[in-house]
Amino acid sequence: MTDITAIPALRDNYIWAIHNGQYAAVVDPGEASPVLDFINEKDLQLNAILCTHRHADHIGGVAKLREVYNVPVYGRQHPGNPHISHGLREGNHLKLDTLGINFDILEIPGHLDDHLAFVAPGILFCGDVLFGAGCGRNFEGTPAQLHRSLQRLAQLPGDTRVYSAHEYTAANLRFALACEPHNQDILRRIEQVAQQRAENLPTMPSSIALEKDTNPFLRCTRPELIRTLQRQGLSDTDELSVFIALREWRNHF
Repeated sequence: MTDITAIPALRDNYIWAIHNGQYAAVVDPGEASPVLDFINEKDLQLNAILCTHRHADHIGGVAKLREVYNVPVYGRQHPGNPHISHGLREGNHLKLDTLGINFDILEIPGHLDDHLAFVAPGILFCGDVLFGAGCGRNFEGTPAQLHRSLQRLAQLPGDTRVYSAHEYTAANLRFALACEPHNQDILRRIEQVAQQRAENLPTMPSSIALEKDTNPFLRCTRPELIRTLQRQGLSDTDELSVFIALREWRNHF
């Protein structure tokens, strides 16, 4: 049986470990020591590293891990990420035989140009594009690209588990509630997340269905959200304009 476990790292990162009692792959190892501790504790053999994008808090542990385990590193080739040994692009497939998982690769730019998503039945590793009740900042590319990337992820089946790379859900929900004060799904999720954090549990994975109910960046056509933005001066209410206004507001919230 294959499990996926959150390994806390740095200040608020999650390194995701895919493991089956014998082998393991890790997603976005921002530092090596917690991965090595996990692997040693579980008596596992690391045999793959997956990178969603090149930010240091996602690749900072790759070099040290490869000193111990000379394993392939999968991701989008980019001059800023010298660790990639096996380049992936849109439409490629990644088969991890020892773990029995086959990933489809999606290019989801808008946070960084090299950002990928790893998608398998019921599983989404989305790095910093989609968070619990939020989304990543638009560092490269255009807001339209980020919006399109999020829309692509929103089209996945509702029961797809969303494995984001940061514990941002509680803060994001405060913003979501400001956007839609009467959204009962958001209010319920706030209570659930508060209980999870009180028990020091991760709030991820969530699901695509839950994100569509509570994540304002996937709800840019919702009347209450649009009215909230109109009270702040929004004039154009097409979906992309709403998204851009929403992302700008979140940057300063």
